[in-house]
Amino acid sequence: MTSNSLSSVLAAIDEENSKDPNAEIFEGKSFPKELLYSERMYKRLLEFHPSASEELTIAARAQHICRWKLPRESYPMNRVGYLLWREELKKFHSKTTATILENNGYTTEFINRVSFLIEKKAIKKDAESQVMEDTICLVFLEYYLEPFVEKHISDADKLKNIIVKTWNKMSDNGHAEALKISYTNRSLQLIKEALGL
Repeated sequence: MTSNSLSSVLAAIDEENSKDPNAEIFEGKSFPKELLYSERMYKRLLEFHPSASEELTIAARAQHICRWKLPRESYPMNRVGYLLWREELKKFHSKTTATILENNGYTTEFINRVSFLIEKKAIKKDAESQVMEDTICLVFLEYYLEPFVEKHISDADKLKNIIVKTWNKMSDNGHAEALKISYTNRSLQLIKEALGL
């Protein structure tokens, strides 16, 4: 595929995510929530892994594509419902992205690989899947950890458990990158306590 094809696919992903009715305020501006997340994933991937393949680049940009169409509330509000929602989301994101790729003339082999990465298969075994997981965790730590801490500040054990689970998903390279992030003093203290640093 040409760079024009990649540009068309990324633009199509952005167009879909720009329809998100949910807004997030960042640096005083309002953004469609999933469009902002998509841009953060893309930016972080290029910083963390500049040699990312075209498949991985697309997968990172589309990781949450149209996520609002499958709201958490439409599944049972328990552990089983949560896990089912997460699995359905992976399939939905990969199918939505596959349609965009098909419309832009990509091969079945290429599309299958992008779906594989979006669904985060073979983490710890597949190098690109691990980069994808590291990127997701880095974006969470940089942009979403502090709001999560703010929401659950009264439950330090829960927060530390989330931090440990996130850390355990990451590679050594991911850990090194995570330690470069500028955290608030509160979040940094929680990270140190959770990881015994």
